[in-house]
Amino acid sequence: MELSNKYACFIPLCPLVAARWTGSLSFFFPKATRSLRRLCAALNTFSLIIAMFVSVALFWQQTSTHSIQQFLWARIPKSDFRLKIGFLIDPLTLAMSILVTTVGTSVMVYSDSYMCHDQGYARFYAYLSLFTASMLGLVFSPNLIQIYVFWELVGMCSYLLIGFWFARSSAANACQKAFVTNRIGDFGLLLGVSGVYWVTGSFEIFELCDRFLGFSNTGVINPIFANTIALLLFLGPVAKSAQFPLHVWLPDAMEGPTPISALIHAATMVAAGIFFIARIFNLISILPPTMYTISWVGGVTTLPGATLALAQKDIKRGLAYSTMSQLGYMVPASGIGASRPALFHLITHAYSKALSFLGSGSVIHSMEKVVGYSPTRSQNMFLMGGLRRHMPITATTFLLGTLSLCGIPPLSCFWSKDLIITESWLRSPYLGLITSITAGLTAFYTFRIYLLTFEGNFRANQMNYIGFDNFFLSGNIITPWGGAKTESLITQTINNVISITDMERNGVVEAGNLVIPRLPEGDPIREKVNQINSERNLLYPQESNFCMVLPLIFLAIPTALAGLAGVDPTQKGTGLDLLFDWLISIPSFSEIDKHLENLTEILISSIPSLSLSVSGLVISFIVYGQSTKLVDTKVFENLKLINKNLLNTFVFFVRDWSINRGYIDYYYDIYFIRSLNFVSKLVLHLDQWVIDGFVNGIGVSSFLSGESIRYGKNGRISHYLLGLVIGIILPVLLVVDFPIPPLP
Repeated sequence: MELSNKYACFIPLCPLVAARWTGSLSFFFPKATRSLRRLCAALNTFSLIIAMFVSVALFWQQTSTHSIQQFLWARIPKSDFRLKIGFLIDPLTLAMSILVTTVGTSVMVYSDSYMCHDQGYARFYAYLSLFTASMLGLVFSPNLIQIYVFWELVGMCSYLLIGFWFARSSAANACQKAFVTNRIGDFGLLLGVSGVYWVTGSFEIFELCDRFLGFSNTGVINPIFANTIALLLFLGPVAKSAQFPLHVWLPDAMEGPTPISALIHAATMVAAGIFFIARIFNLISILPPTMYTISWVGGVTTLPGATLALAQKDIKRGLAYSTMSQLGYMVPASGIGASRPALFHLITHAYSKALSFLGSGSVIHSMEKVVGYSPTRSQNMFLMGGLRRHMPITATTFLLGTLSLCGIPPLSCFWSKDLIITESWLRSPYLGLITSITAGLTAFYTFRIYLLTFEGNFRANQMNYIGFDNFFLSGNIITPWGGAKTESLITQTINNVISITDMERNGVVEAGNLVIPRLPEGDPIREKVNQINSERNLLYPQESNFCMVLPLIFLAIPTALAGLAGVDPTQKGTGLDLLFDWLISIPSFSEIDKHLENLTEILISSIPSLSLSVSGLVISFIVYGQSTKLVDTKVFENLKLINKNLLNTFVFFVRDWSINRGYIDYYYDIYFIRSLNFVSKLVLHLDQWVIDGFVNGIGVSSFLSGESIRYGKNGRISHYLLGLVIGIILPVLLVVDFPIPPLP
């Protein structure tokens, strides 16, 4: 039995109703909500599961009908202006709907365990459902006004969720930073929407694209004005999808709970910008200057995003910069006309990144039980290591997501990333070089995250943790290699080593209250350290429970297989029609042989890009995988490729560049924040001394005049009558013209 496309309205409505019900219950009956919190979570999860099944059913039906339908209702039925609202159903919409609902369902199931001890448990689920409903409403929107409304709702929900733990100053600052940064892009988007309506007289996407195309071909629109409108529309995705220079909010968004980081980086916030570019692709594709600008904005974002992730210590920040870099792949692909590979990579990357973020959340959740609830400790990869033995399921699924992001076949991201690299070399050698170099860097830093987290020994409990070369770090007293400490001092050090922090002073990471030298193997003091260490009952992370592991297993399936559907190197062109064909091109069993031949051809043609990814993996393994001891400042010393001093200088530069976020926030603080504060102070002084001074001056002058007159009054009626007579006679004398007699 076929499901009518009219049922598509239930896809955004289900999570919206659940969010409203949960939010109302939390607001009006807070005490009852605490006892019904698991029921609220079940309701929100079940509503999104319904939306997921409806999306899958409509998509499966779409494979046979190949239809595009709109269901509209008049919102403003005026003769000169008519605005209709409703929903648009096409393969792109349904594919995005499946992506949002599957990832959202995984996040909701995962959050039941991750947030179970949080006081805002029910509020979190209300925000989560509203977030997914806003994104689903955006992808089903048939016109720019409706898209803009849901666009703002997505931004509002991200503000609420990034700052969910608003008691933390860092979270409060992060959500404000995300909100303000996105306001810049949203203002440009609003101007672009207004400009499009001024030119075409319509907000309907398909209608305005056709009219814009007709006006451009006939020369009715000024080319400069047309490109200005398109670039203003693009400014919205620049902020939403964290493109340079409005990317600064993305790493700070890691202050929110990890399930939200997975949802933002996979299927909602950042995906909205790429989806919007694909939706208006027919409009921007006829404007070469706009396409050129889009391609280079993405290209400039891709490579710096990869370099900023190279030396991150925070596991979530490393993944955040990875998202920035991968979004940079999608934007230049759209700019060079390869919208199909861009949407392909959006879908494959979403599942891989959601898997990686949820895996990192599983690690963080377990680390908090060992090192405490401080993010600087529980998210620090240099305090992890060896977790594969303690968390095998998390490690296996995380490795799957890591290899997919590295571009290793046959995992999903390989197919989409290879298409983008191939198209980039065909359209622009410079973009091709950028995307190829980024592929190698991506393999290096993503595999570095895996090695630091899951391989080696667990460093938080070890006395042989080495943060920098020539120093054994466990406290505040720095002793260079070769020093000696007594047994009592070592014992005291071991008792304080759990309080490791992430501070840096003079290039040395502090880790407790004492610092003792790194001692060679066989040293009697070191042996005593190991003996005392083994006698203590040390804590180790444990595998997460079923509710957190199940979503990891579920997301591992599309991470491995999503890229295999519809890959056909014989297809030519990159328009939206081809995208639709790809979205519904699930190969049948009769075409398996042909499909395997196509995959083989792609593998052969992708050997150059694949070799870069493999090289990145190998270098990462040489640096971080061969030793259980960790030396981060001279990580390339084992390579012995070039001069040691020059190499150390390069490594220090890369580390400082990465840790300081490319110094971009620093320059923003100098040239924008401080300048804005200076101008604000000038305006404040202008208001206080000029505007308020003028008003206050009038009041003071009236007061002084009244006081002076008051002292001139003595209360005698005769004086008042004399003044009255004089006040009457003087005007009369001035008005009456008395004749003046002539002089004799």
